[in-house]
Amino acid sequence: MPTFATVDEQLTYIKKGSSEIVKEPELREKLEKSRASSKPLRVKAGFDPTAPDLHLGHTVLLRKLKHFQDLGHTVIFLIGDFTGMIGDPTGRSATRPPLSAEELMRNAKTYMEQVYKILSPRTTEVRFNNEWFEKMKSADWIKLTAKTTVSQMLEREDFHKRFQEEKPIALHELLYPLAQGYDSVMLKADVELGGTDQKFNLLVGRELQRAYGQESQVVLTMPILEGLDGVQKMSKSYGNAIGIKEPPLEMYGKLMSISDGMMWRYYELLTDVQMSEIEQMKREAHPMQAKKDLAARIVKDFHSAEASAKAAEDWAKQFQKNEVPENIEQLEVDAPENQLRIDKLLVRVRLAESVSDAVRKLKQGAAKVNGKIVSDPTEVVNISPGLVVQVGRKIKKVKPGIPGTGIVAEPLSS
Repeated sequence: MPTFATVDEQLTYIKKGSSEIVKEPELREKLEKSRASSKPLRVKAGFDPTAPDLHLGHTVLLRKLKHFQDLGHTVIFLIGDFTGMIGDPTGRSATRPPLSAEELMRNAKTYMEQVYKILSPRTTEVRFNNEWFEKMKSADWIKLTAKTTVSQMLEREDFHKRFQEEKPIALHELLYPLAQGYDSVMLKADVELGGTDQKFNLLVGRELQRAYGQESQVVLTMPILEGLDGVQKMSKSYGNAIGIKEPPLEMYGKLMSISDGMMWRYYELLTDVQMSEIEQMKREAHPMQAKKDLAARIVKDFHSAEASAKAAEDWAKQFQKNEVPENIEQLEVDAPENQLRIDKLLVRVRLAESVSDAVRKLKQGAAKVNGKIVSDPTEVVNISPGLVVQVGRKIKKVKPGIPGTGIVAEPLSS
């Protein structure tokens, strides 16, 4: 039988980083009942596998699920293989193109590979919502849709805006909040987590549980994590994301690039450090050391303690001691007389996507050759063994290639 911490202690940990709890007195009551009966709460968060790559922004909810696990509760990692085919309309100004079942399952496998890097397999219940939706008949859907009204659906900000602007709202999009809410009915969730942009859908779950004779779930919303720019939400499309599959050094370097102010937000949303400890660090810790500790924690979560330590060592060599890290990628480049313009070289070694991209990076002063900044795109580089080319945090070793072979696709040993 689990032994639970006091309700006040649990609430302090649960509220860390959260935006809103609907309603906190209900959560306190559920925690009190759970503690008295030694029965864990059922805490749900749903993830539609609509993209193949996860980044740290996606892990904010996973981290909060882990906090409930730390307190002894059961978490439900719900994969929306059915709702993903509808496409969550949250924040959308147009209907989302549907994904195929095959695409969704490929993405779901990626999610499953990563979830246990944060959550404990022992107290994680993994479910797929197609488990119940594939069994529903037309009559069941009619009964479900009868639980709400069109006017209630149009209270959603994005639906309301599209309606006012006379933009199309597909009928299947109106089903999404109902389907997400019905998940809570089927799972008998005590608590559901979601981003602040998910509040409407989460509240529909409360209403549906009442309609089906269940006690309403508590809704806990989490902030949307800003990306490396500190302004826009973390997103691969904005170029400000940190992927959880990125190499340790790249992940570490990106975390070291965030602002000091954003660092504390990352501590709050991406670590298990208690708020009292974070406040103490704000008062006493040097910002550089605090940021190194943050980067080390996060890299360790997704790789290993050894990989984290090595990334910290290599980052220090590269950016503090002006040395070249060990074990970096080395490439062969074939060029006439082993000479090549720097803009073309950056493209050849995959440090720029195109010559125009290389020119932009050079003019920004982001490129270095053997530790010296190069800004002239027409500058010719002599390709010799041990040449080091760097753009931002990315660094490559280059050596002359065999004439006629071009660039070697696979990295060579250093």
